[in-house]
Amino acid sequence: MNIEIEIAKYQHFSFDLWLTIIKSNPDFKVKRDQLLKDHFSIDASFDEVRKAVRYYDVLLNKISEKTGRHIERETAYLLILNALGKKFEDVTNVQLNLYFQEMDQLFLENLPVILWDNIEDQLIRIKNEGKTSSILSNTAFIRGETLEKMLQKLGISSYFSFKIFSDEVKISKPNPNIFDLVHQSVKKIKQVEKNEILHIGDNAFADFQGAKNFGFNAQLVEKQ
Repeated sequence: MNIEIEIAKYQHFSFDLWLTIIKSNPDFKVKRDQLLKDHFSIDASFDEVRKAVRYYDVLLNKISEKTGRHIERETAYLLILNALGKKFEDVTNVQLNLYFQEMDQLFLENLPVILWDNIEDQLIRIKNEGKTSSILSNTAFIRGETLEKMLQKLGISSYFSFKIFSDEVKISKPNPNIFDLVHQSVKKIKQVEKNEILHIGDNAFADFQGAKNFGFNAQLVEKQ
């Protein structure tokens, strides 16, 4: 499928990442959850592990959107491990950090799938018309520095003038302060008014309404 963007109407294009440009590789999720079970010697079944990870992924994303604050992945995984019968005091920081290193490597070995057949063509058009684009993404289990490596591997990183990830700024969409970071970053490149910026995303609350409330224009992409 293709994504249609009214490039002529705007000067800057802010893109959400997850479920707007990319979606998770299902192989990664299976390997990630199996790694979690094996790494922490979890007695629960694989299906129970999978359900716990999914439950807290959704729950903490909703909390992050409600509060406008980023939730660290260490917090998320301690809650998951606790739900699966592992006591906080039995989980060391060394164990957690080693798990995250291995998980990030799995992520880069099982890259996400680009959702739109023509996304690179659209990004090239934006650049060729002297306009700019950026990424604005809430992060959960995968940090911004790893997402940057992923975008490089997918060959699309260079099209974006800058990228803002919630784990790096400690606030999350729809917090107006994170949209202000986009605006201020754009103004370092060129003078652009809020209404000349289009934010594109899949989440009606965090992306569409959040951007509109701040004064950006917004485009809600079709769920894939």
